Amino acid sequence: MNVLKNLFKEGAGTRDVITLFHKPSVPSSVRAVTLLKQANGTAQSTATEDQASSHDTHSKAQRTDIDLDITEAAPTSDQFQNILEYIGKHNASKLIQGARDEADAIKKLKEDGNSFQRPVLVDWNNGRAVAGDDHSEILKLLRTLPKETSSA
Repeated sequence: MNVLKNLFKEGAGTRDVITLFHKPSVPSSVRAVTLLKQANGTAQSTATEDQASSHDTHSKAQRTDIDLDITEAAPTSDQFQNILEYIGKHNASKLIQGARDEADAIKKLKEDGNSFQRPVLVDWNNGRAVAGDDHSEILKLLRTLPKETSSA
């Protein structure tokens, strides 16, 4: 039965889904991918018992229960609406180049998916997003994710 629990993640809490809308030709997007990969690698490494740092402290400080999805596709209309809510509708121009307001942003996205400005990092489970490659904001989003709770 434990094998099934692990297989289906029952009792192990849910994993946060983090999506990075990425465009390889945009330097800031490449920097965001690099930062996320470095942060994910750090989160997955663990201190050994014989290291000078406290193993317990290191383990508690890191998260490994994140599903990181890196996509080059533009968001769907529903995803875009959610992202706008997360960053604030008044920030539509951060997501769509030249958008005057929410309605204009939606119209421009439907006309041309390439008008969506990347990178945009989205935490779907907790309703947060970061537009651009602001390293401190990206790390803040990752560090403030709720810790996984286990009921096993």
